[in-house]
Amino acid sequence: MSNITQPEFDRPLVPTTGMRGEIARRWGKFSDREIADLKDKDDLVDRVQAKYQLERSKAQRDVDAFAKGRQL
Repeated sequence: MSNITQPEFDRPLVPTTGMRGEIARRWGKFSDREIADLKDKDDLVDRVQAKYQLERSKAQRDVDAFAKGRQL
């Protein structure tokens, strides 16, 4: 078996576990880069609103229900 590692540019930017991994599964339209670049919950609300063309209040409710008090 070879010990060759993937080049860094081929590795996913988002871990498959933890909150960012959950974001990737919940909102599949986001790229790994978009998820990796998220700053905070408000940023996620803004991006969900834009990517899914939702009203801000709907995006806020969706993110709040998803986050359940957790921070990014």
